[in-house]
Amino acid sequence: MHPKLIAFDTSAAHCAAAVLADGAILVERREAMARGQAERLMPFLEEVMAEAAMEWRDLDALAVGVGPGNFTGIRIAVSAARGLALGLAVPAIGVSTLEAQAEGMARPCLSLAEARRGMVYAQVLGAEGDPAPFIADDAASPHPDLPRAPMADPATLTPAMARIAAARLAGGMRPGRPAPLYVRAADAAPPRDPAPLILP
Repeated sequence: MHPKLIAFDTSAAHCAAAVLADGAILVERREAMARGQAERLMPFLEEVMAEAAMEWRDLDALAVGVGPGNFTGIRIAVSAARGLALGLAVPAIGVSTLEAQAEGMARPCLSLAEARRGMVYAQVLGAEGDPAPFIADDAASPHPDLPRAPMADPATLTPAMARIAAARLAGGMRPGRPAPLYVRAADAAPPRDPAPLILP
């Protein structure tokens, strides 16, 4: 089975997408943008699909980057993937940045991604029990005994996301709805004003 699918990601300051068909990446595009991904994503995907000479109805599945990364950016892509999957009646497969970076590596291995403030997102992939991602001090070198996936710009990872999603489908996986991968709490502070009193 060689599914046709589009993978896309807005987990950082970018819109990125790649189209996979017959086991090969047909098109890969990325645009840097600090904001405006919500307005740009769907026209951007239309352009990528047109460049690949494909229609939405040609797709067997979607792949979407679920983070970790920017909270708002992750929600934009995941929401779009859920809506498209529903409208097209195809599965949407969430793939993390940490998984995509380690595509093709022997397991177990360690994957790290920039988390700012001198911290990194980290996950041991392929270990028993599939441990969850965690936050680590960039200087602490968690699990120094494991081979480490090279850190990559998330905007470059949509081809890997597409291949991972295709492999899951080929292996018979029937995924549920993709969900954002939040590893730490949001930076936004709670409102200072008390909540309004709701009268009966």
